[in-house]
Amino acid sequence: MSDRFKLSDSEARLFRDAVADARPLSSKPLRRGPRPRPRARFARAAEREILEESISGPPDPAEPLVGEGLYYAKPGVQHALLRKLRRGHFSVGAELDLHGLRSADARLVLAEFLRDARGRRIRCVCIIHGKGYRSGPRGPVLKQKLNDWLRQRDQVIAFCSARPVDGGTGAVYVLLNSH
Repeated sequence: MSDRFKLSDSEARLFRDAVADARPLSSKPLRRGPRPRPRARFARAAEREILEESISGPPDPAEPLVGEGLYYAKPGVQHALLRKLRRGHFSVGAELDLHGLRSADARLVLAEFLRDARGRRIRCVCIIHGKGYRSGPRGPVLKQKLNDWLRQRDQVIAFCSARPVDGGTGAVYVLLNSH
């Protein structure tokens, strides 16, 4: 041991006096009960959302509500593809923000954006439409229109609301066909 850490006789005596009534710990292993199962926080949030929806009554299927997600896949598209899109597994090649545009202008900008993305062979895009909080009683206007417009486009294979980090229900990921 180094001289630096050597105790003087008085320090050693003081230490022994301080720990005189200490008892060694039992060498038996601690007994533990079963570990609780881990629960994902997103699973709890999804359960809470389902409960709230079940209490509030049936929504009008024709109109997306504020906060409601958009999901669509053309017939024949595998469910696994939409699941990957929802989880953000596709790299977003371009982004369009429609905030503040009137419907007519938004439709034109959208058409031009999708043509450009297809010409550049971009497979996945993100379109931000907003959540419609300032739309008043008529609800999220651009969100509802975008839902219809995207379903009508031949190059759109599928779309869904974005992950929260990318705008959540205020944005959509759109998967475009490759040709």
